[in-house]
Amino acid sequence: MTEPTGATTGRYLVLLADGSGAAGARELHRVAGLTATSTADSATSEELAAADGLILHDLGVAVVDAEPEQARRLSLAAEGAGPISVVEPERVVQAYSTTAEEALAVDETVHTWGLQAVGATLSAATGAGVRIAVLDTGFTTDHPDFAGRTVFTNSFITGETVDDAHGHGTHCIGTAAGPRKAPSGGPGYGVAHQADIYAGKVLSNAGFGSDGGILAGIAWAVANDCAVVSMSLGAPVEPGTPASPVFEEVARRALGRGTLIVAAAGNESRRPNSVRPVGHPANCPSILAVGAVDVNRAIAFFSCGTKDTIGQVDLVAPGVDVYSSWNKDWEQLGRHRRIQGTSMATPHVAGVAALVAEKHQARGWELWARLAQTGRRLELPSVDVGGGLVQAP
Repeated sequence: MTEPTGATTGRYLVLLADGSGAAGARELHRVAGLTATSTADSATSEELAAADGLILHDLGVAVVDAEPEQARRLSLAAEGAGPISVVEPERVVQAYSTTAEEALAVDETVHTWGLQAVGATLSAATGAGVRIAVLDTGFTTDHPDFAGRTVFTNSFITGETVDDAHGHGTHCIGTAAGPRKAPSGGPGYGVAHQADIYAGKVLSNAGFGSDGGILAGIAWAVANDCAVVSMSLGAPVEPGTPASPVFEEVARRALGRGTLIVAAAGNESRRPNSVRPVGHPANCPSILAVGAVDVNRAIAFFSCGTKDTIGQVDLVAPGVDVYSSWNKDWEQLGRHRRIQGTSMATPHVAGVAALVAEKHQARGWELWARLAQTGRRLELPSVDVGGGLVQAP
């Protein structure tokens, strides 16, 4: 997928009433003449190619190709009492990271400043037995720091394997669940270093994707009983823009199945002159939104904040000058790189969530509550940092 030129793809998301996959498929055809296959069926590649859309059975969401008149009919059907609940345009999403900064003037001989800031190095928890799904640009399967680790992978980008030609996904996976002692040298950088890793490619090698790919990745993570889904991606929104009802309901359904979704708040702010609202899909109430702080525990200049009653920052984590794995040699850092963004903060929170899940055997809503309680108060407005700096149990 090359860099898109618009904010939407031309496709639509159709939220179906819970448990109404088959009825929803019939209604799609009756109302708009659309034929959709379901992940509950064993469709052939030819059947998938011929279909107008795909129903993600476990989530109760269809992603369809529809002409404007067909979309209008679906929207009218959503106003009734049938299985179609919500119809909305599919958005383009992208990775949330920016260029690297200079190396930090802190001691990172053994562990990164990020691991130290969230208290991971003091925790007895390792994430063992907990599954973390990182939905991003994929994973560099031959990275030496992950030798001997089993990484479960799946690509949701047509024509691209899970291999990460971008680097962003490999960096996020490293922070969430990479090693505490890197075989290739340098400081340890993985929060939940013994967690089971599920790498879903929902962003292309160019760093872009769509709502449909993200939803497919979430469905895959839920089906594989992942406790945490980490999404360092999103799309900017204007103040007052309603959160996606499709993603909100999907997040609620995922929590009900024991899967917590953690997402980046966004990088559109230019503090102190401009603070932008939390982006999509992190602005959904049932998705935990993560902002970024620097080594001085100051809010990062790019980190989006709470602007109105729609969307809020829930927790913050290290997001500036974050050292982690990369897909290729980078300057003098070998196969590692320092970058910044709420993308880098998000896997810190996901990793801590895995530690909390292991220690307390907590899932879903309980995991969210226990994770939120870890927040260390900062001398910063709650609209910027929510409950504070996430802390390992």
